[in-house]
Amino acid sequence: MNPVVEVSGLRKLYGGRAVVDGVSFSVGEGEIFGILGPN
Repeated sequence: MNPVVEVSGLRKLYGGRAVVDGVSFSVGEGEIFGILGPN
């Protein structure tokens, strides 16, 4: 698979609190990808 999107070590802070930490993934051509969870 040749990824068209690749994410490595994603981290997101809200108000100094890490809500996402260390997320990595790749998305290949023709794939559908989603992240679900509480907001």
